[in-house]
Amino acid sequence: MKKLMDRWNLKHPLQLVVILLVFSITGSTSIAVGRPLLKAIGITLDNLNGFIYYPLFIILSFILYQIFLVTFGWIFGQHAFFWAMEKKMLKRFGIRL
Repeated sequence: MKKLMDRWNLKHPLQLVVILLVFSITGSTSIAVGRPLLKAIGITLDNLNGFIYYPLFIILSFILYQIFLVTFGWIFGQHAFFWAMEKKMLKRFGIRL
């Protein structure tokens, strides 16, 4: 815990707990929303080859993850931390804000 707190420049252990909670909720939510969203627009494994379906699902989940990360970070009072992390992640993909 101490190593993560130092790396992320956190002042209180509760802040670390909240941040880890946001990461877990975000990952679960992006997957839970992604599959029904694809189904709602008519994309399923029944009507599309798995070699096309799964990359689409991964791309959609990634996009949803980015949106949910900042949203849940804001809801849990850690918007500044997650906005900085979001910019760092997108920068790695060549997207600058």
